[in-house]
Amino acid sequence: MEEEMESSMKAASGEVSRQFKTLINAEDVESLKQLQHLILGRLQDSNAVLSHFNEYSEQCYAEISGDFLRNTRLLKSMKSDLDHIFQKLRSMKTKILTTYPDAFPVDSASVILDQRPDLERPQ
Repeated sequence: MEEEMESSMKAASGEVSRQFKTLINAEDVESLKQLQHLILGRLQDSNAVLSHFNEYSEQCYAEISGDFLRNTRLLKSMKSDLDHIFQKLRSMKTKILTTYPDAFPVDSASVILDQRPDLERPQ
């Protein structure tokens, strides 16, 4: 009984396969395969170009990263120096104002002198 069932399943699957083949045009399948191969080739070419670009970018970054690091250190040092200078100027101005109250007659000008933006504080 199992053999009959198995043979009938094979016959049914064979019939389904034959019916399915009649629904599909062989030329369309071949056309789809050609398009898939064309797309695969283009994707492989694109992948190769992107890989080359990534390698080139990595090489350029390796050459320039030292300069970025040096310039970043220089800018941070300059910022700390300028902060120190402005702090000293503020304290000197405060001392002058306490000793000579009329040294800076216009208060609005003194406020304008020290209105530089704080670059580390989000705006």
